[in-house]
Amino acid sequence: MATDIKCPSCGHQFEPNDAIREEVEKELRLKAADWQRKKNEEFQVKLEDERKRMQQTMEENIRKSVAGDFENKLLLLEQNNKDKEEKLKTARQKELEYLKKEQDLKTREEELELTLEKKVSLERDKHLEEIRKIEAKTKKENEEALKTAREKEIEYLRLEQELKTKAEELDLTVQKKLQQERERLSEELRKIEEQKVAARENEFQLRVKELEKQLEDQKKLADEMRRKAEQGSTQLQGEIQELALEELLRTAFPFDVIAEVGKGVRGADCIQTVRNNAGMECGRIIYESKRTNNFGGDWIEKLKADMRSLGADVAVIVTRTMPRDMEGFGLKDGVWICSFSEVKALSVVLRDSIMRISTAVRNNENKGEKMHMLYDYLTSNEFAEQWKAIREGFLSMKISIQKERDAMEKLWKTREKQLEKVLLNATHIRGSIEGIAGMESAVDLHLLDDVEETNEDDQAH
Repeated sequence: MATDIKCPSCGHQFEPNDAIREEVEKELRLKAADWQRKKNEEFQVKLEDERKRMQQTMEENIRKSVAGDFENKLLLLEQNNKDKEEKLKTARQKELEYLKKEQDLKTREEELELTLEKKVSLERDKHLEEIRKIEAKTKKENEEALKTAREKEIEYLRLEQELKTKAEELDLTVQKKLQQERERLSEELRKIEEQKVAARENEFQLRVKELEKQLEDQKKLADEMRRKAEQGSTQLQGEIQELALEELLRTAFPFDVIAEVGKGVRGADCIQTVRNNAGMECGRIIYESKRTNNFGGDWIEKLKADMRSLGADVAVIVTRTMPRDMEGFGLKDGVWICSFSEVKALSVVLRDSIMRISTAVRNNENKGEKMHMLYDYLTSNEFAEQWKAIREGFLSMKISIQKERDAMEKLWKTREKQLEKVLLNATHIRGSIEGIAGMESAVDLHLLDDVEETNEDDQAH
């Protein structure tokens, strides 16, 4: 009599044969299910890869072939794929039926050991055979479809090459006809032109006269622009500085009288009559404005003579170029020399000195030492230190003047380019005349040559 085995977990008692059979059945079911799952996965991967490859190949062939044929082929392949998927679905359904049958085998305990493995083997072989048939059929259909697509592609390329060859032949024929037509038209145009030469001769002469007049006008305009550009000379620059100096003094000293010395009149450029708050005249400062590249050797003596003739107390030369022995402002031979950026500060100091001396003279009428006092003060260290302190405050003005100078030079450069543009246009007009005349000697103007000779003479001088 068999001995029952009791489960330690649930307390259920069962015969050993039942436990062994159940364990074997469970192990077989797991192995069968695992094997079936792996095969299904492998088949699915292969089927998916083949489907993607075929789909990609067909898409590429479809783009290169006639649209209608390849679309129909693609639909056919998709339908085949659907059929394959239906077959795969049927195979899976059979697998489910197999699993159901396997579940039913649980009730057939004694027959399971003898029949389970055999049935599993049969079902597995059957299933594998179906899979192999499906794969073989799919591969064959895909190869046939690929072969057909390649044949279509080859046929399409052949037709394309034939069309290209025919197009080249047609293009060559058209080119020959066009060349013949061009030659015929050229001959007709040549004859027409020969017939019109006599009629156009008068019109050509009028056009030449018109261009000569334009060229002459351009030459005059170029000469005028050159003359105006050259007038931006020392004289004009000097007049600009004189006007700027007068405006600066009038703005800085509204109570003083700033008088301009007319052109051609002997004397300085500007006279400043210093007045105190009561309107009383305290003295005079004369200014000579120079804007040249070199400091004149006779400027100082001339201004000293003007100072004596005008009865001025102080003389100042405002110059762009300092004497060789002076790096900055200073007193030289009794005349103050400074730049335009320094003149305002110097004028403030000189004016203050004149007013102080005038006050001292009025308080000491009988001493008669005002000129000595003025000279001593202007040559003292106190005056020099005061001037240096003031000069530092006006360095920014000098920088501003330099910027204005750069702007003027830039303007002159612009005008020079405009002049060159006028000369270039004149050259183009001359070229047009010579082109119409047919040869260089047809119209002998020599206008541009005259301009070039003038430039060479100017550079030589």
